Amino acid sequence: MLEVLLVGLGGAIGAVSRYGVSVLVGRIWWSTFPLATLLINIAGSFAMGVLVGLLARFVPPHQQELRLFFAIGILGGFTTFSSFSLDAMTLIERGQWNDALLYAVLSVVVSIAALYVGLLITRGTGA
Repeated sequence: MLEVLLVGLGGAIGAVSRYGVSVLVGRIWWSTFPLATLLINIAGSFAMGVLVGLLARFVPPHQQELRLFFAIGILGGFTTFSSFSLDAMTLIERGQWNDALLYAVLSVVVSIAALYVGLLITRGTGA
């Protein structure tokens, strides 16, 4: 139960932070280019790298509370792209370059295709 609360609280903080960054960037960036999402994904991935590095260095593996709250909760609520980046880097660090490339390409291409199919279904006509 504690784990669910940690993830939920962290997720709420991350989601509100994402919204805040989007609003702030939207006030200064008037282009249709999705700069806020790009910046959120980059910042979240950087933060995940710093967090995982620090946790690995200073926190015993059996103490999951910090990982749940910060990595899955806050950063997961801020951007799941940070988790995607961590998964890809883990494969690369293991020397599984082909799996990392396949994972990255499939994640992007299939996710966009799935969104398109969802739009087709809900719109009832061609997107």
